[in-house]
Amino acid sequence: MPGARDSASSVSSTGPVGYLHVDDIQESLKVLLDPGGETQRQVSDVGRGKLIATVKDADGNVTGLIQEP
Repeated sequence: MPGARDSASSVSSTGPVGYLHVDDIQESLKVLLDPGGETQRQVSDVGRGKLIATVKDADGNVTGLIQEP
């Protein structure tokens, strides 16, 4: 994934979700959505320019993305 650096986890109602820190959240979303993934949470600013989104891949795995300002 372009710009992926490391992962952290967060808890959601479906269990833990791993988050990848990326340089370009839109490009990373495209990489995950092109082979059949679906957006679970649209890109949103959670404060101070930090962007997050979540995607479910074709196998049903949920992955989060974080872009720091």
